[in-house]
Amino acid sequence: MMDIKKFKSVAVPVETHALLKGLCGIKYRAPAGMITKLVNEYVAYLAAEKKLSIEQFKKSLINGEASHDRT
Repeated sequence: MMDIKKFKSVAVPVETHALLKGLCGIKYRAPAGMITKLVNEYVAYLAAEKKLSIEQFKKSLINGEASHDRT
């Protein structure tokens, strides 16, 4: 059984899952690794856009302090 403090399940549309599996096949990654990579890249992008360090932005997201504007 997985450690629920370390892993969570996420439901995605079937088409998104098929695309994810296709991307994983190209890059030889497991789906969890690909999702982690995509999220980390987007966090870095948004942090740069907001002129924050990645760590500062991660903390604000985790603590629910990140701005909810659509920039």
